[in-house]
Amino acid sequence: MSNTGHSSTYLLGSSDAEYERLVRQAELFEPFTRRLFQNAGIGLGQRVLDIGCGVGDVSMLVARLVGPIGVVVGVDNDANIIAKAKARAAEAGLPNVSFMESEVGRIAGSEPFDAIVGRLILQFAPNSGPVVSSLVKQLRPGGVLAIQEAYWDPFLNLTAHLPLRSRCASLIHQAFERSGANIDMELVLYRTFQLAGLPAPNMSIEIPVGADPDFARWVHDLFCSLLPRLEQHHLAYDDVGNLDTLQQRLEDEASAAKTFGATIGLVGAWSRKR
Repeated sequence: MSNTGHSSTYLLGSSDAEYERLVRQAELFEPFTRRLFQNAGIGLGQRVLDIGCGVGDVSMLVARLVGPIGVVVGVDNDANIIAKAKARAAEAGLPNVSFMESEVGRIAGSEPFDAIVGRLILQFAPNSGPVVSSLVKQLRPGGVLAIQEAYWDPFLNLTAHLPLRSRCASLIHQAFERSGANIDMELVLYRTFQLAGLPAPNMSIEIPVGADPDFARWVHDLFCSLLPRLEQHHLAYDDVGNLDTLQQRLEDEASAAKTFGATIGLVGAWSRKR
């Protein structure tokens, strides 16, 4: 979950620990994001804009899809995170991806894009409508807008039988909601695409699930990144216990129940500009 860079405050902070969390999260979400982009027709030779690029995982994924003759531009309004994204892309040997510091609604340059993508971005925009409308203007005719956002119900429902994990999930959800994040993006995307003049989007919802400890760590990491927000909104979390042992206790709980872990669902939407 990364910053929109559109008059919004990224509620998960800008610490090194949060940047590391984003990288680990990207590993869990990569297959689902790749599938969405491929279904949307993103491929060789295209020029693609990645909004709210964060530490660069989505930009680098797209760079591999478009190949060396394609171009990817990642934008974020955090200069520190842009520096990290540049370093990671250079280390990965991807010269076809570049990064720039910019507000999403004020991206410089007039050359239209073949595709614009984003993952877990619009949920942080106070009003996603103007953001999507500004993005559509930067697409060429026939260009694709492909966005992937959070769908909360699976995370809440699939943890309900695990008391500790369910408590963490509830607090995480409340922190997002009270901090002003959009928590009904499955509805927002469908409506907002059309209000921006696009055809009704193709939609998909997928749920990353699997064996712990990766999923226990995802819950632990997200919970810890949100601690300042929990305190800001007076959400008591003493019943979660010692945070130093939280990840292990989450793993042990799932192991004892012989159950799998889950993250938020990922709702994807894509549509072509007429």
